[in-house]
Amino acid sequence: MKPNYRRCISCRQVGLKEEFWRIVRVFPSGKVQLEMGMGRSAYICPRTSCLQLAQKKNRLGRSLHASVPEALYQTLSQRLAQSNNQNKN
Repeated sequence: MKPNYRRCISCRQVGLKEEFWRIVRVFPSGKVQLEMGMGRSAYICPRTSCLQLAQKKNRLGRSLHASVPEALYQTLSQRLAQSNNQNKN
């Protein structure tokens, strides 16, 4: 089976789908959430620089054609901190 490639909305790096976080604007509710659901999707690298740039320039919001709640950015930051802690151990 052919691998699925995606592009980070922040740094524009191409990689396998599993390497990125998926943010979804769920259809038909329009709610923006992490990973689950069907609808318009955007992918972002699990890196601090990509997350900060996406938030600063509203790249997630523009890509999803929806407003992204601040809580989602906080969740992604927490997830990033947890993965960095696990990598150090």
